[in-house]
Amino acid sequence: MLSLVGFVASALLAAAPSSTAGEAPTYSKHVAPILWKNCAGCHRPGEVGPFSLLTYEDAAKRADFLVEVTGDRRMPPWKAEPNFGNFHDSRTLSEADLATLKQWAAAGAPEGNKADLPAPPKFVDGWQNGEPDLVLEMPEEFEVPADGPDIYQCFVLPIPTTEHRTVAVAEFRPGNRSVVHHAIMFLDGNGAARAKDAASPDEQGYRSFGGPGILPTGGLGSWAPGSNPRKLPKGMGKFLRHGSDMVLQIHYHPNGKPQRDRSKVGIYFTKEPATTLVGGLALMNTKIAIPPGEKAYKITAKSEPMAADVYLLGLGPHMHLLGRQMKITAATPKGETIPLIWIKDWDFNWQLGYGYSAPVKLPQGSVIHIEATYDNSEDNPHNPSSPPKLVTWGEETTDEMCICSFLLFTDTRADLMKIANMKAARWGAALAGGVEAKDLMEPETAGAVEAITRDEIVEEVLNRGFRIPKQFETQLGVFDTDSNKQLSRAEFDAIPGPIRDLIRAAVKEKVKEATEKKS
Repeated sequence: MLSLVGFVASALLAAAPSSTAGEAPTYSKHVAPILWKNCAGCHRPGEVGPFSLLTYEDAAKRADFLVEVTGDRRMPPWKAEPNFGNFHDSRTLSEADLATLKQWAAAGAPEGNKADLPAPPKFVDGWQNGEPDLVLEMPEEFEVPADGPDIYQCFVLPIPTTEHRTVAVAEFRPGNRSVVHHAIMFLDGNGAARAKDAASPDEQGYRSFGGPGILPTGGLGSWAPGSNPRKLPKGMGKFLRHGSDMVLQIHYHPNGKPQRDRSKVGIYFTKEPATTLVGGLALMNTKIAIPPGEKAYKITAKSEPMAADVYLLGLGPHMHLLGRQMKITAATPKGETIPLIWIKDWDFNWQLGYGYSAPVKLPQGSVIHIEATYDNSEDNPHNPSSPPKLVTWGEETTDEMCICSFLLFTDTRADLMKIANMKAARWGAALAGGVEAKDLMEPETAGAVEAITRDEIVEEVLNRGFRIPKQFETQLGVFDTDSNKQLSRAEFDAIPGPIRDLIRAAVKEKVKEATEKKS
């Protein structure tokens, strides 16, 4: 899962001017604008890039290398295909840009007239959105070894709020950019992550490869080098339930020397409670069984029809190491196809969140489609198994996933409730930040959504924990890890699925009886 980056329109830097016929491109006039727009955000002093690209000298000695890594699209790290969705901060180099770099290198990387240089780029040091309202920091430094496999570590950070809040943006600040590859900011309102953390007392946090290892109750975004955290438009916000923990998953990449990191997150609350809540849903296919040797294993997933008009702000595709392509579209009731994103060269190491430059409307009744392709052959250099083995759904390095999460808003909170209660949307609906039924209900629409909210009430009962009925103390007591004759949400989630379903059905029946009596 990995975050989502832009949400409001912004002006892009002007495209690099092309050279006239017969004129060799120069650094000052043609190449600097390309590098400053697309590369310098990471390739400058103090950032994650291994070298700077701010000066002629920096670029000229790497001219051939720049042609190589841009020509095969390794750099800049932007995986979305052009003209298949319009995104903020796109770093896709055009064919004209690639030709300019190639011609410049072939001509001997001339500098040209310095007077042709555009104004140098300006970068903000420190917090990109100003001083945060709240800063969450890892309690101590985390030690990253000099070598070995990449590390996916989850840190549980309590959020000290005394009431429910709405969040305009969360901004991640890596403590050690030389080893921090990317980060995802999950929310947990059930204590499940605290329990996992407590089970690993000898280390700070706990290891988890694919996701956070729990069912999150929300999310506040993600970070990757070069990402630009943007505040939501005025009046919009993500719901943050009081008492939630942030589960900060950081991907560390050892760099040959022992390192330490102590990263932090800045949270910016909306000045006033948001009038429009930003929520989400996730679409997935868990029925994955990729045979060993299969080079082009394909699976699909589709949503049920949207229960209301929705407006997509961004999305975050997710696969593991065998993923090769993911194409996502939406089909409207009128038969139109809306392109949402197409990644033809998936790379797990560059899991980016993609924010639309303008909200994408999906009319009520629209259906989202995913087409995903995987390579489980020995020819896949990212295959974690040699020889290849059967791969199924799961959280581990050697497992696979097929998920896309969507950040969205609706015209009314009642409509957001409808989206949150779509079949199989529960996991994704949690991206709203753990919204409770009463938080989504506006007084004038409460009666209209009463039937829908019973499921939300059931979940709230389970979230808060409940006393084990006396007649079931023997059967359910084995799951009562703290022996207090109650089941917390974390304890409930650890119960085998069929038993959980029976308990949920019983709670739902009680809720139904109570609401019918009240009416």
